[in-house]
Order: sequence, then C-alpha cells, then structure tokens
Amino acid sequence: MSLPPYNFFNGRAFKNVHPSEVIKGSVSKKLEGKKIILGITGSIACVECVKIARELIRHGADVVALMSEEACKILGYQAMEFATGKKVITEISGNVEHVSIEGDLLLIAPCTANTISKIALGIADNVITSFAIAFTKKILIVPSMHLSMYKNEFLQENIEKCRKKGVKFILPKIEEGKAKMAGIENIVEDVIRILKGGKEDKKVLIIGGATHEPIDDVRVITNLSSGKMAKALAKEAYERGAEVTLWASFEPYDFIENKKFSSIKNLINMIEESEKKYDVAINCSAISDFVIDKKRGKIKSGKEVNLKLKPAPRINPMLKKIAKIVIAFKLEEKEEEVSTKAYEMIEKDGVDYAIGNTVESIGKEYTKIWIFGKEGLIKKMEGKKEEVAEYIIDLI
Repeated sequence: MSLPPYNFFNGRAFKNVHPSEVIKGSVSKKLEGKKIILGITGSIACVECVKIARELIRHGADVVALMSEEACKILGYQAMEFATGKKVITEISGNVEHVSIEGDLLLIAPCTANTISKIALGIADNVITSFAIAFTKKILIVPSMHLSMYKNEFLQENIEKCRKKGVKFILPKIEEGKAKMAGIENIVEDVIRILKGGKEDKKVLIIGGATHEPIDDVRVITNLSSGKMAKALAKEAYERGAEVTLWASFEPYDFIENKKFSSIKNLINMIEESEKKYDVAINCSAISDFVIDKKRGKIKSGKEVNLKLKPAPRINPMLKKIAKIVIAFKLEEKEEEVSTKAYEMIEKDGVDYAIGNTVESIGKEYTKIWIFGKEGLIKKMEGKKEEVAEYIIDLI
C-alpha cells in the first residue's frame, strides 16, 4: 500500500513523508537534533511505549527503538516501527548495532528487575543489555515490576551500583502492590532535563496560583489567577536541571516537589517552617491584597452582609528569609502604571527583581511582561508563557 500523496497536520501539507515526521517538533523544539535510543523490556508497561516515542518526537527528537524478545511478545515491533518511523532493533547482527548506532541518551522504559541487575553486573546477553554496556552517553532507566521485586535488597544494591556509574533513574509509582512505570509526561520531562540542563546547582522555589481567604466556613474571597505562569516557570526550571519546589494552590505536576496552599496564612506558615534555603524564589502567585475576619459557621443567605476588608500581610519581604534572590510579579490594570508600581515593590518589599504584567494576561496562554531591577528596566517581552519562563529562568 503506497503512502498518500499528502499528509495534513495543523493546516500544513506534508508530501510523501512518514506520519512520525508530520508530528515532529509539533509541541516544542526542546529535543531538536537529539537522538533517543528507546530500550523496551518485557514488562506489561511496554504497551505505553508507542505514546512515549511519539511524545519525544513531538518535542523534536529522533527515536530508535530496541526491543527485547520478551517485549516483542507483548508489543509487536511493527507498532514501534510505525511510532518512530525507524527500523526496530530486536537483535545484534553483523552490523554490531550496539556500537555502530550513536545516540544522545539511552532511555530504558519500562525496565525490568532482570535488566537492571544485568546492567549492574556488566552482563550483555540481549539487545538492551548489549547497548547499555557499550553506550558511552547518558542512560536513564524507568523501572517497572511487582513491588516485592522492587523492594528486594539485591535489586536495590544493583540500582545503587548503576547510580554510582552515572545511570539516572525515575522512581516508579507505588500503586496496587506494584512499582509502576512513571507517567509519560514525567519520562519526557526527565529526558529533556538530562539533555538540556544548565542549572543543576540551583535551588528554586516557585509560588503560584490564587489565594482563598475565608469569609466563613463555606465562602472565600479569591481571584481569577490560573497558575499557568507558575506551571511554566516550574517546568522550565525543572527541565534546566534545577532542584525545584513548587508551592501552588492548583493541582501541581507529580514529578516536581510540591506543597499546596490555600490562604495567606498557609503561605506564611510555609515560609516560617521551611527548612530549605533557596538560591531564588519566584513569586508569581495572585495573593489577595485583603483579608477579613472569618465568621464561624455559614452566614445566613437572603440578607445584606457588610464585609470589612483589611490589608493583607506582605509575603515578598518574608521570602528574603529563605531565598538569596527574590523575584516577584506585579499585576496592574494599565500598562502605564506598571513601571511605577514595580519600582514601588522593589523599594517597599526589598525584592531583587519585579516583573510587571497586566490583567490582560490572566488565564491566557500569552503574556506581556516588563522585568525591572534596582537599576531600571532590564527587558520587555511578550509571547507564550513558556517562552517568557525560559527567559526568566535564564535571568537566574
């Protein structure tokens, strides 16, 4: 069956190309120019490998799949050939694939206890272990097995042996008596983190989302912050190799260390109880400017209620206790007010940088920002929040 004359994607026509080429780089260019060798072992989790390969390709990577004999019994090699657009390697032939095929990263996902132990002991008896022993670049292993096997002291010793040789691991999800393979997003993010890097020596705190100040036991004062800027900053810092902590009011990424807050009081307690000291804290949360005295129970409905709003405590000055550098966002209604209010924040709160933006960015994918330091305007830029986050992390 011949290929159709054209494939269409996002309104663009691609002539006589494999479907994997059509989606290449459609999400980002973060892995452009990188070749990922995807090793697939005989765990039932290998059914997820088509999705893993496609997501890596969507970020610009070339993917070559290796499959053990046991993996081929669960997932046909034709599926991976379709997913990657490349011939799948199932055995070492006279072409000595394990030494002739170069890549930037060997990702073994899923990886069984058997394969981990063989790599630790230097045993090369199949296509996966042969590649692992011969591979001279970075190796990332994603375990998947029954929990009793994962907890076994012999396996844990072998994991440590691999780590001492520079092999990286993604911790499994412990569920239903199993050590399940980490999620696809987690795997892709760790691949980007290993290959991108650059901020490995930094400890970064990101604070994002809206506070919810209680009126009574049922109602709150809040705002329309989506937390998208905080999520973009946390992901970018993580991908750059930083040790990232995310304090958020929204549902955070499960692969980034996180704590949830609701009110200003929660945030103050988190600052006071923090045992970590950060290189930088970036506060892009929409913290209420006002609090009220909470009423016990539920205020009766159907009648007029007067609420007395009081100025809320300032969080930014408190962050200086736990971070060397504090970067804070300042939201204003009009662009002409941004610079004045940003400089006021630097002066009053003692932050090192103030990032001004306007209400137009609330809940949107795009934003416009002005970055101010103590000496003046550093940069004005606009674009997707992911692009803006990249520049802010560069600023660190």
